[in-house]
Amino acid sequence: MLELIEQKKTKKTDAAEELSSMRAQLIDIANAAKSAKLPVIITFDGWAAAGKGSQIAKLIKYMDPRFYNVEPIRKPNEPEKRKPWMHRYWLKLPAGGEFLILDGSWYSDIVKSYMNGDIDKEEYKRRIADINVFERQLHDDGYLIIKLFLHITQGEQRKRLKALYEDKFTRWRVDEQDFINNKRYDKIFRRYDKTISRTNTASAPWNIIPANDRVTAELEIMRAVTSSITGACDAKAKGKPYKMPAQFPITDIEPLKFDLVRTVKLAKTDMNKELTDEEYRTALDKYQSRLFELQNLCYQRKIPVIVAYEGWDAGGKGGNIKRVASALDPRGYEVKPIAAPEPSELARHYLWRFWKRLENDGHFTIFDRTWYGRVMVEPIEKITPQARADMAYREINEFEY
Repeated sequence: MLELIEQKKTKKTDAAEELSSMRAQLIDIANAAKSAKLPVIITFDGWAAAGKGSQIAKLIKYMDPRFYNVEPIRKPNEPEKRKPWMHRYWLKLPAGGEFLILDGSWYSDIVKSYMNGDIDKEEYKRRIADINVFERQLHDDGYLIIKLFLHITQGEQRKRLKALYEDKFTRWRVDEQDFINNKRYDKIFRRYDKTISRTNTASAPWNIIPANDRVTAELEIMRAVTSSITGACDAKAKGKPYKMPAQFPITDIEPLKFDLVRTVKLAKTDMNKELTDEEYRTALDKYQSRLFELQNLCYQRKIPVIVAYEGWDAGGKGGNIKRVASALDPRGYEVKPIAAPEPSELARHYLWRFWKRLENDGHFTIFDRTWYGRVMVEPIEKITPQARADMAYREINEFEY
C-alpha cells in the first residue's frame, strides 16, 4: 500500500479556505460526538520525524481539552511487561463522548518490537491477530477508530532527522537508532507495509497520509478526521453501525476458531455427591497443600492464573473462595468481587473492567463473578440489548483465548 502513496505539495494559500472550514467544523462535530456519547480513538503512526507530534498539536488546537486525552506510546515499562501486551491499550480506552489521541499505537509497538528482535515472526503474527480482534470488538461496541499513518520518503526523513539533531533545542528527540533505522528504511518499509495490509479491516481501515509536505499532511488528516466523525455521528443518530470508507481494498480476516468442550447440562448435573466430614478434611488438607505448591511453581515460571467463579446467589462462592485463598501466599493473589457495572464502566466496552483487574504474570486473579454476567444477567435485567449480548459469546472466547 505504501508504494501507492503519491507525495504532493500544497500551497498554504490553496489550502487555507478548506482548512479554516474544517477547523470550525471540528469544534462542532467534537461536540456532536460528546452529545452522542461516541467514543473516538485516533492513532497517529508513521516514520520517525514524520511530524506526528506537530500534526496532533494542530488537530487538538480546535478541540475542547476537557474531552480528549493525548497519550504518547513508548516501549512498555517493566510493570507493563508483566501483563498481556494489549493490557496497557485496554486501560486507555475513552468513555463515550471522549477522544483518545495516540502518538504511536499498538502498531508502532509491534513493528519496533519485531524489527528490534524483541519478538519473533510467530509472536508478530499472533499480535496482528490480537489487534484485529481488539479493533473489531471496539467497533462492534460503537467505537470509532481513525488510524493515520504519516508516510515520508527516506530522503525526507534523513533531512528532518539531521535538522532535529543540529538544533540544540530538539536534539534530545533524536538518537543514534533513528539514523540507523533510516539506513534500514527499505526493510522497515516492507514491515510497515505488511502490517498495514494485514490490518486494513472494515472495522478500522487505514488512512495513509503523504507527509513529505506538512500542509498536505494537515489537509489530509483534517479531511479524514472530520469526515469520519461526521459519518459516525450521523450513523449513530439513525441507529445504524458506521462503515468508514476505505482508502484501499479491505482485508478479510478469518475469525479465530475455538475447540469447544462439551459439558454436562445443569439439569443433568449430579447434585447428590457428598463426603463425610473426615473425607472432606483429609481431601481439603491435601489439595490446599498442593495448591500452595502450584502457586509457587506458577510464580517461578511467570504463569498468570485466573480463577473464575459464577453460580447462583447463595451457591457458596464466597466460602469456596475463602478456602482457596487460605491455601495461597497472600502476596501472590487478589480477589476481585464483581458487582453491577459503575457509570465509568458502562461508558466503555464491557470487557474493560475485567482487563483492568488482571494481575501480573505469576500471580492469581480470583474473580467473584465474571464477564459471563454479560450473557447471563445483563439481558435479563435490561442492561444490555439481547442482540449485543449475543455478540459477547465470541468476545468472551477471544478474551480467554
